[in-house]
Amino acid sequence: MSTRLVLHSARLLDPGTGAFLAASALAVGEDGRIAALGDDREIRELAGPATPVVDLKGAVVTPGLVDGHVHPVTGAELTGGLDLSGCADLADVREALGREARRLRRGEWLFAWGLDPNVFGDRPVGIAPFDTVLHGVPAFLLLFDAHSALASRRALELAGIDGPRTFEQASAEIVCDADGRPTGLLQEDAACELVERVAPQPTRAERLERLAAALDGMAAAGLTGGHVMDANGASLDLFAELDAAGRLPLRLRVAPWCQPGTDATGVQELIDLQGRGGALWQVAGVKLFMDGTIDNGTAWLERPDCHGESTHAFWPDPEAYTEIIGALHRAGVPTATHAIGDAAVRHVLDAVATARATGGDPAVRHRVEHIETVPDDTLRRFAELGVIASMQPTHCCDFTRADHTDNWSRRLGEERAGRAWRCRDLVDSGATVVLGSDWPIAPFPPLGVLAGAVHRRPTRDLAQPPHGPEQALTPLEALRGLTTGPAYAAGEERSSGRLALGHRADLTVLAADPLTTPAADLPDVPVLLTAVDGRITHRAAHL
Repeated sequence: MSTRLVLHSARLLDPGTGAFLAASALAVGEDGRIAALGDDREIRELAGPATPVVDLKGAVVTPGLVDGHVHPVTGAELTGGLDLSGCADLADVREALGREARRLRRGEWLFAWGLDPNVFGDRPVGIAPFDTVLHGVPAFLLLFDAHSALASRRALELAGIDGPRTFEQASAEIVCDADGRPTGLLQEDAACELVERVAPQPTRAERLERLAAALDGMAAAGLTGGHVMDANGASLDLFAELDAAGRLPLRLRVAPWCQPGTDATGVQELIDLQGRGGALWQVAGVKLFMDGTIDNGTAWLERPDCHGESTHAFWPDPEAYTEIIGALHRAGVPTATHAIGDAAVRHVLDAVATARATGGDPAVRHRVEHIETVPDDTLRRFAELGVIASMQPTHCCDFTRADHTDNWSRRLGEERAGRAWRCRDLVDSGATVVLGSDWPIAPFPPLGVLAGAVHRRPTRDLAQPPHGPEQALTPLEALRGLTTGPAYAAGEERSSGRLALGHRADLTVLAADPLTTPAADLPDVPVLLTAVDGRITHRAAHL
């Protein structure tokens, strides 16, 4: 047997049972799959002269951790600007923007990301508090949800934005005051793109290197794969170039977007795109949106929020969405739909039920992304319909508060804020729950995602009370959300997500047991090694 990698003196953790395997070593064949499990001596004997042999000294090996919802290309571009995620109030934001603006040359753009709408308190979200520090500066400030942004007065002028407009995306909006003047707040992609298209763009070489650096960081954090929820711009070409050069350190499953207004030809193009890929990436599925976000009033709720907002779907005609889900289902294409509000989630489940009733392969696995607030009668349908629940627990941890004084909770009111991110109830109902970060919305390190699913506390201050502790997952359930869950969602449960013979050798090696390490300490556990297809993508210097 030709052996690609040997790991020995290890504790091999099976997320299926939560127990360690009897074996202490594994060998990877030349096909990138686990070829042998056994004791140290017999597995070391399988190594050839050129086989890397790694003594793990008792470290824990898990199946490779997979981020179930991530935007690597978008994230690599957005996080190149000023990080505002640490700003707690308007004064902090003004100081950060002023410091950055003073460094710019005349006419140079200021890009920032991670702005939390909670910094505005009871004031409306708009550019006015920053007019003084951004006077004459073209600036684009992305809010943390990446569904909305603030544009400075100069940026609005350069984009020719001087009043409201109508968009194909029903929830897209240039927010204006009572006199019809833009406030600087742009809702959803269609509105944001008006400013983005007049701003300077990075070169292709810059995009490629930023993406490579971001993916290398993910590998170092323990990720071996990601379910990529967009294929915008040159994303597929960038993945292909990195893959061909042997620089792709993660296995990527890519779902291109289907936007409102997509006609039958556009749907067929998405169907034809399925399967395109290389050694470590593949187009597999389609991403759609049913609503926006609660924080900016563009979610789709069954009752309006406290401002009378979040009352309609992302699609002007939700039935057009239903028809497209049916067409994709009959073509055997899995879908992943962004649905945050209760009405949005309900409509997605209705559409899947309709699609299943009209034929097609019953094995096609559809997903709902985010699911931030749903009532009992909607929640139980995930298991009934076999729909995957894709959750991002760190959003609950870091963007909401246990006392419901945050913007998200105040908009919803006590009843709906009390059913936030119902991870526990979904698992208990029998649904498959996949966990992810939604990076760049939240940090990508998977140990932080695991920890958040268990403790549900603000990452910056773990002494604060948890939001909805009754919805916490056990460490094992959280681990499954990043291993067996993504494998099942991809229809690959027989070839990935477990440490078993014939399974892919996508592996994460940790310095401590993630099932017994206290959740508060889990993000600091060293990642010693990651491997994809049995090829090492990250290795600690001392290992």
